[in-house]
Amino acid sequence: MPILPDNPTLAPVADDAGLLAAAQRGDHAAFTVIIERHAKLVHGYLRARLTRQADAEDLGQEVFLRVYTAKAVPRGSMELAMRPWLLGIARNVLREHVRATRRRRETAWTALCLDIEDLVGNGEPDGGAFDEVMGKLPRCLEALGPSARQAIDLYYHDDLRMQEIAERFKRSEGAVKLLVHRARQAVRRCLESGQPVATDGGAET
Repeated sequence: MPILPDNPTLAPVADDAGLLAAAQRGDHAAFTVIIERHAKLVHGYLRARLTRQADAEDLGQEVFLRVYTAKAVPRGSMELAMRPWLLGIARNVLREHVRATRRRRETAWTALCLDIEDLVGNGEPDGGAFDEVMGKLPRCLEALGPSARQAIDLYYHDDLRMQEIAERFKRSEGAVKLLVHRARQAVRRCLESGQPVATDGGAET
């Protein structure tokens, strides 16, 4: 979890906007309160999307470091709700983590989680909503045609590039990209409606 500043004192401002403004002015006590108030949310979001506990702890520290150094604070941030704003920072940190470690097998789960968030498009990446959506995922994947399901598995589980999948399928890279795209769209429709949507014949060619 994030490292708290030494010797914190009680921050005089209780609301998140005031705490953030105080923290930006160098008030360590205000920053401590922000961490205490929101660390569980940030860590829970990260832990659900990472296979390693240590990665969740490291990235959680990075999220709050960006808040403390004001690197993630846009203009007009005082008008933003703290919860979705922090989760937005966490999502950006996750994306950077995936890009930096793309060839590590364990990042495939994180990439899938981020893609599901994008596909469903529910706005705030809320933990409860995410859990509900992910509960539908196995059934939605099962409804895909054989080739589409295999392509999705190779891309996310085996962490293969499109070119490598194309070689496995003995098809062009463009054809495989189309196959994966149609499979992802079918999964999205299934997750949104709660009803499996089988891929059509065009997705299998």
